[in-house]
Amino acid sequence: MLQTRLWMGAVLISLTIGMLVGDQHLAPVFPFLLVFQLALTLLACHEFIQLLGPNRMPQPLVCYAGVLALVIANWLIHLANPAGALTSSPEREPHASFWLILVGILAGFLLLAFLYEMAGFTGPGRSVERIALTWMILGYVGLLPSFFAQVRWISDDHQANSVRLALAVFVPKCCDIGAYAFGRLFGKHKMTPILSPKKTWEGAVGGLATAVLAAVAIDGLGPGSVLREDLRWQVGFGLTVGASGMIGDLAESLIKRDCQTKDASQVMPGFGGVLDVVDAIIYAAPVSYLWFRLLV
Repeated sequence: MLQTRLWMGAVLISLTIGMLVGDQHLAPVFPFLLVFQLALTLLACHEFIQLLGPNRMPQPLVCYAGVLALVIANWLIHLANPAGALTSSPEREPHASFWLILVGILAGFLLLAFLYEMAGFTGPGRSVERIALTWMILGYVGLLPSFFAQVRWISDDHQANSVRLALAVFVPKCCDIGAYAFGRLFGKHKMTPILSPKKTWEGAVGGLATAVLAAVAIDGLGPGSVLREDLRWQVGFGLTVGASGMIGDLAESLIKRDCQTKDASQVMPGFGGVLDVVDAIIYAAPVSYLWFRLLV
């Protein structure tokens, strides 16, 4: 198992670095990130639907269409106006415009979820539950990853944006790795005995320390500091994004425990499913995005 995790982890890291470096000169399309986002979110959507099972199945067509629309929306505003997409003028703020578009898309699919149930309604059943689960999937695997994608356009310095994306990916994942290693070596006090029995407070402390080290290293070794070369910002970023990633891991554990399964799927050898790999990243994505917006 460890050998499988090591080679699969090396492949995933290589693909991520290749995506970050390869996209730097391909603005405003950034095709590698687009392919990554489409593939991972649609696979995560599929896993979530399968986890819920036939007895509480959401609306698959609405889920897939909604997630696809939310991913494409991340690119539309920048492709429609590549010359002015990155302007910081108050008259045309691309990020504000994007979030308004996103809210409109979410509202549209909420209405569609109701229409979908109305069209097939045959009597009392589980319509409200299906609508709620559909909305949850759209938010979890559609909305949260949008914060990650928008980091690619947060400034007109694409190299700096690559560093920001690297921080958003590797800080929560390094926290996960650190928590696992420190928990195995020193873990004695259970953090969540029922939700995730193997997690310990010692592991959590080690994970946060690893996240801080990752933030300092990535920000310092990149082509330019995006955290203002300030140790206070680097430590603050590592702690908050690392902690958010840990909560994201627990959030996915909650879903899996409630669905009575160990892994989201077996599509990622040694890791489980796509959701098992990206859970920390997508939960921490809004926190990373807010940091970068504050410091840009």
